Amino acid sequence: MEYIIDFLTNKFFITALSAWAVAQVLKVMIHAFVTKTWDFSRLFGDGGMPSGHSATVSSLAVMSALTYGFGSFEFAISGLLAVIVCHDAMGVRLEAGKHAKLLNILVDSFESFSKNELPEVALKEFVGHTPLQVITGIILGVLCACAMHFWIF
Repeated sequence: MEYIIDFLTNKFFITALSAWAVAQVLKVMIHAFVTKTWDFSRLFGDGGMPSGHSATVSSLAVMSALTYGFGSFEFAISGLLAVIVCHDAMGVRLEAGKHAKLLNILVDSFESFSKNELPEVALKEFVGHTPLQVITGIILGVLCACAMHFWIF
């Protein structure tokens, strides 16, 4: 039980989870502003503005730097993880979303001209992030980590 309490009161975990939660709430609000409809599935969805992945890992890296220093082992690990996650969100995952969108269009077109029935599986198109979405997520993560470090912990 002690381990669970230690984990749930860990300032690094709380900071990263808080940055993710703020990013996801903002994602719902920004999506509603742009589309004029509320879509609460965006609360747990991938893709969109800002990047929750980037906010999460950048807040962890900044909290590690503020707590242990930029030369620490903890910052090296979390900083490298942040770079990999942010790069992946803009690269492979963004391209996967573009491919999914095109494949969904092709499947719809094929079904219109063919008597063959295809499985009713639509690929997720909202999986990656643009550079602006990632940068915004990073800024949000930095702000969350600074707020937690200087005002909460």
